[in-house]
Amino acid sequence: MTVAEAAAALTADNVAPETLELLGADPRVAVARLVARWRRRREALAAEERRLDNLFKYERALYEQGRMLVAGVDEAGRGPLAGPVVVGAVILPPGCRLPGLDDSKKLTAAERDDLYERIKATAVAVSHAVVGVEDIDRINIYQATVQGMYAAVAALTPAPEAVLVDAVPLRLLTMPHQPIIDGDALSASIAAASVIAKVERDRLMAALDAEYPDYGFARHKGYGTPEHLAALRRLGPCAIHRRSFAPVRGEGSLFAED
Repeated sequence: MTVAEAAAALTADNVAPETLELLGADPRVAVARLVARWRRRREALAAEERRLDNLFKYERALYEQGRMLVAGVDEAGRGPLAGPVVVGAVILPPGCRLPGLDDSKKLTAAERDDLYERIKATAVAVSHAVVGVEDIDRINIYQATVQGMYAAVAALTPAPEAVLVDAVPLRLLTMPHQPIIDGDALSASIAAASVIAKVERDRLMAALDAEYPDYGFARHKGYGTPEHLAALRRLGPCAIHRRSFAPVRGEGSLFAED
């Protein structure tokens, strides 16, 4: 077998044991490197399968109780100085596989966009809720987040039989629910919801950047970056800034009369 033929044989995820044994015994350095690369790829795939399987441990516990419609809920945008908070809610089918699924904060924008489309195509139900700046300033960011979580759960069709939520207790839900600290890294459903929430919010902030082009919202998404704080000092707050947030109250002349 030539090196090119060996490379072609090792492009498959599954290689016949006799072929692997033959190539493993091949004395050529190039073939040894091909075999080592194939083994590393197989080990990475196996590790990813174990990680994905572990992500469903909370969901599996509910499936075993007969609750097959398990929703994950998470938010994006509690910390920024501007823009809405967005909540995502997702019901994944039992046993589904979404390679690369993880806490949205650990993913690149391109990875989130790819997962967003795959989640939409795979999920039993997907929803999101947007809570605007007026409500954030009126009832505070935590209560605005809770309000958005209830709204996102209520918008799911079919309705969930149980809910897993990232950290926040939702005591008014009528179905079983469980808040999980760092849930976006520990539950597949919550991780999927975190991706939906993050992508939806980022797209909203990109649209708002077109309305308020001098603040850089498309780049920093409303977070308190040096660029954003400099724009606040230079221009003062705009209509989508959170007036109840201390960094905004301390920046710009528009709040001098408050």
